[in-house]
Amino acid sequence: MTVSATLAANEAIAARRAAGQEVLALGFGEAGIPVHPLLSQRLAQAAGRIAYGPVAGTEEARGAAAGYWTRRGNPTEAGQVLLGPGSKPLLFALQHAVGGDVVLPQPAWVSYAAQSQLLGREPVRVPVPHGEGGVPDAALMTAAVLEARAAGRDPRLVVVTLPDNPTGRLASEASVRALCAAARELDLVIVADEIYRDLVFQPGDFPSPSRWAPERTVTTTALSKNYALGGWRIGAARFPDSDRGRELRETVRGIASELWSSAPLPMQHAAAYAWSDPAELVDRVAMARRLHGAVATAVAEVFAGVGCEVRVPQGGFYVWPEFGPLRAVLAERWGVRTSADLARVLLDEFGIVVIAGEAFGDDPAALTIRVAVTGIYGDSDSERLAALLSDDPLAMPWIGEHLERLREKLKALVS
Repeated sequence: MTVSATLAANEAIAARRAAGQEVLALGFGEAGIPVHPLLSQRLAQAAGRIAYGPVAGTEEARGAAAGYWTRRGNPTEAGQVLLGPGSKPLLFALQHAVGGDVVLPQPAWVSYAAQSQLLGREPVRVPVPHGEGGVPDAALMTAAVLEARAAGRDPRLVVVTLPDNPTGRLASEASVRALCAAARELDLVIVADEIYRDLVFQPGDFPSPSRWAPERTVTTTALSKNYALGGWRIGAARFPDSDRGRELRETVRGIASELWSSAPLPMQHAAAYAWSDPAELVDRVAMARRLHGAVATAVAEVFAGVGCEVRVPQGGFYVWPEFGPLRAVLAERWGVRTSADLARVLLDEFGIVVIAGEAFGDDPAALTIRVAVTGIYGDSDSERLAALLSDDPLAMPWIGEHLERLREKLKALVS
């Protein structure tokens, strides 16, 4: 097991900066904006709370998480919620608790497959519907699961991401409904990773699987993306209000008791405040959504301008360009044959840190990369805060400069 590609990218950025080398940091999935002072205050208030606390989480924090989901159209009671030190360990515990093989969209966030491999299982990868992301194509999933079972494998759950990391796309309602129907027919548990839910750029109904398959959908979230608290390890899982859901929650609670004992109480105190949707944080998330949307759209346009195929991002802070139309020139000039080759050339020759598409399970020959746009927001907290507060983030001169640097480097790559 190697270090996660996303964390390795963060280390590459730090190493280049320490060496005084130029770097355009577009690899690490961090929200890139300063913490809200009220959240810092809440954490400080609870710094002295050093007891382990209940395995599932405090009543206060679980109740706040239940309210968070209820206000978003997913009625929830505190007894359905279980907290952990970030959503990543919760997702691992869920794979372990459900057992069997996991079905993943292709591409998918790097840790889903790695967690499956840690459990001694290879994931069943299923392409997403054309132009979408985060949700396997339902018909292809049915065929893949039946084929896997015929070969003696045991698929039991499917993980989806809404909106998606790495593509920045939000699956359509039609695709999610079809996925839910197929999961019910195949008796698969659905794990819906909705950590970027509040960062969908356009308003509208959110296609959560819990709407169409409530009896079998477990939903996860955390503070790290919506609230830009990447280092504050606190996440929540919502289990179905059904016998199956209660049994699964109890199994995950048992796993949690042996893996992390309980989520840190100071973090739970801050999370209880965040998940209660105070007006100050609702406004902060709205500003973050505006910043992410403006810059992600602009970055997508830069890649499209040099000849990449790239779909307009719909949520989060990622862009997923495909360099397929530029394959010939990249091969001739740089010897690029795979997405890993492409990422290496971008780093070594141009100081651009991105993640190769194959790290997310994509076909290496597809020449895809994941671009995390938050590295463009500014080089200091003061610049990033100014970008966040601006009605027009693209008017910030440093953002314009970063976009122009990216454009010039990409032109040099493909010309």
